[in-house]
Amino acid sequence: MLRQAIFRSARAATALHPRAIQTPLRASAARTQLAPQHAISFRAYSSENAPVKDGSAAPAQKDGEQPQAEAKAEDGELAALKKKLETKEKEALDFKDRYLRSVADFRNLQDRTTRDMKAARDFAIQKFAKDLIDSVDNLDRALAMVPESKRSAPTSASSDISAEEYAKDLASLYEGLKMTEDILVSTLAKHGLERFSPEGQKFNPNEHDATFMAPQPDKEDNHVFHVQQKGFKLNGRVLRAAKVGVVKNA
Repeated sequence: MLRQAIFRSARAATALHPRAIQTPLRASAARTQLAPQHAISFRAYSSENAPVKDGSAAPAQKDGEQPQAEAKAEDGELAALKKKLETKEKEALDFKDRYLRSVADFRNLQDRTTRDMKAARDFAIQKFAKDLIDSVDNLDRALAMVPESKRSAPTSASSDISAEEYAKDLASLYEGLKMTEDILVSTLAKHGLERFSPEGQKFNPNEHDATFMAPQPDKEDNHVFHVQQKGFKLNGRVLRAAKVGVVKNA
């Protein structure tokens, strides 16, 4: 009877407080189920308020430093790109300068070649013309040997000169030589060879060769008063200077 009463009392107490009396295994399982909730709340609390031992910024501050580092890296890359761009621009200017110089040199070469070809064409007969002018000089001398008073046939008006002094053959010879000279000089002029006589002109050392100087009261100093030998030009260039006498009064 006593045992039954004690057993009933124990069951009644267990029914009133079921969590107070548990086996060690059930108590451990209950603690295991409750532990993650406490741990989660503890981690959440410590991640927001716990200080960092090494003095560095919290994770939120580290997230702010990362964009700054990226910005610095981008600035460095931009500076390097700018430097490369400046180098390329200098190279481009150098290439442009070389190109312009090459074009200028080529054009100068073209102009020089054109001038040389023109000079070669214009003065191709220079040696021939220089040899030919001696023949023109001989014709001129031959014509000068006949006095002007005897260059025409006698007329009734010329009473002071006898008819015997006139030589018709000589007059004909002179006319033939004169025609030959005129044709020759005209032909040479068509090819750029021109004869010039600077009598009465101011002395020009580029075109005249002063063989002597003499006083001439009625003429100005440094002027040509006598042409000993006529000059020649080939396409405007002096082929032979004229030999002249120059006035010098002082």
